[in-house]
Amino acid sequence: MRSSSVRLRILITCGVLVVAGIGGWQLLPSDDVRTDPITVGTTDEVTSLDPAGAYDAGSWAMYSNVYQSLLTFKPGFTTPVPDAAESCKFLGTKLTTYQCTLRDDLTFSNGRKVTGEDVKYSFERMLGIKTDVGPQPLFPTLKNVVADGRKVTFNLSGRDATFPLKLATGAGSIVDRTQYPAKRLRTGTAVDGSGPYVLKEYEPGVSARLEPNPAYRGAVSKTGRTVVVKYFKESEELAAAWKSRQVDVTHRQMPPAFINSLKDAKKDGTKITEAASAEIRNLNFNVRPGSVMADKAVRQAVAAVIDRPAITTGPYQSTVEPLYSLIPQGFVGHSTAFYDAYPEPSAATAKKILKAADIDTPVKFTLGHRKDATYAAEAAELKRQLELTGLFEVTVESVDWQSFQKAYAQGRFDAYPVGWLPDFPDSDSFTAPLVGTDNTLHNGFSSGTIDSLISATQQYSDRARATDDFKAIQTEVAKDVPLVPLWQKKDYVLSTEDVAGSQYLSDGTGIWRLWELGWI
Repeated sequence: MRSSSVRLRILITCGVLVVAGIGGWQLLPSDDVRTDPITVGTTDEVTSLDPAGAYDAGSWAMYSNVYQSLLTFKPGFTTPVPDAAESCKFLGTKLTTYQCTLRDDLTFSNGRKVTGEDVKYSFERMLGIKTDVGPQPLFPTLKNVVADGRKVTFNLSGRDATFPLKLATGAGSIVDRTQYPAKRLRTGTAVDGSGPYVLKEYEPGVSARLEPNPAYRGAVSKTGRTVVVKYFKESEELAAAWKSRQVDVTHRQMPPAFINSLKDAKKDGTKITEAASAEIRNLNFNVRPGSVMADKAVRQAVAAVIDRPAITTGPYQSTVEPLYSLIPQGFVGHSTAFYDAYPEPSAATAKKILKAADIDTPVKFTLGHRKDATYAAEAAELKRQLELTGLFEVTVESVDWQSFQKAYAQGRFDAYPVGWLPDFPDSDSFTAPLVGTDNTLHNGFSSGTIDSLISATQQYSDRARATDDFKAIQTEVAKDVPLVPLWQKKDYVLSTEDVAGSQYLSDGTGIWRLWELGWI
């Protein structure tokens, strides 16, 4: 879906835990005999059960439970620890060769032993299939993978201090090479992983039943209870399910008005975990030939008009905060590059930019968004702001999540807001995947200057030394405007008073720790 004064921090302990009607001793699971499943509700759909086929929060939440990566993140920590691996390290000081020794006691859920060849196969397969919405953009420096018994060596084309962090993500999920086709995605609802859970039942877009994996060996010391995940198309549906107690826990996304209504949680036995989150949302532009947004002046004019406070206080009712940079607060190199370039919403500035570029007005373009009441309100507010200037004419399209991902990847929209969770707790997760060449947004943007700066940030093991380069990237982004940052979001987990461990479910790293949940 991740304390030091210099390095980034996404710690649940920095948040505010509001507990209604129970004592502190009840925050931990009990050993009572209650065995019925805990039901978790979310709007984050799984777009593919195959790790080579998805790069989204819902899918990766699933992967962190049913698959293993060589490394993982412990709650509240930003340095990865071994999971499927026994140990991992860079060889030498060049940061171009990374080697892991695989544990010798791992088996897939089908009983087959996990080998180094499976690890090699998983990476080569993911990079080879290269789906439109896959995670391969995370590994631009990976040249090849060599397996020798339990030792797996990753050879990189350049220095990359962030490589261990990337291994700890859903993109590093290890699959059974006998069950997952080499050149295409696996179809169906079966999963063969070695994670803390086994996927017992799955109905796409509806529900998933996960049961503890007794054969799991790794960083998680104790697997949890059986969990049923229920998926909802829109946030209002999730809120209705919560009100009717169809779910015991909810995470991502409740309607803003509903979150604000929970100030009196004590009245209905609701526990709320609120923590600083790394989730951001950007208005992305399709800069490929044929789109009106291929002209930088049009993008700059849009950036000059957008009124973030009106968005954060309107559609989102102050559950999000305005963001003026690519890298959010709390991360190395955060700046206010867009505020510096466009300090106040200004139709006059936008008009001047368009006139200087000899662009006729009104500029007509298509704005696409995921189908949801809150996102529809956001799109309506963007349309209102832009059209109020007389400089733009905006056509809004609403599409379901999976179709939306495919549509923007194929260039169907000129502009499209997308939320973004870091893949790993480092500022690099907001730069290379979003504005690097061949980025995950598939918007056609490429900048040699930005690519060079991204490479420069990756060479430092001491991440604070990359601060100036990260700030330079954001300055360049504010000039080229391949996207406009909109807001940074708080993270909310709701649970009933008889569920323990909900405060550990998410810490902003993209890992969904279902094993932390239990009955009180």
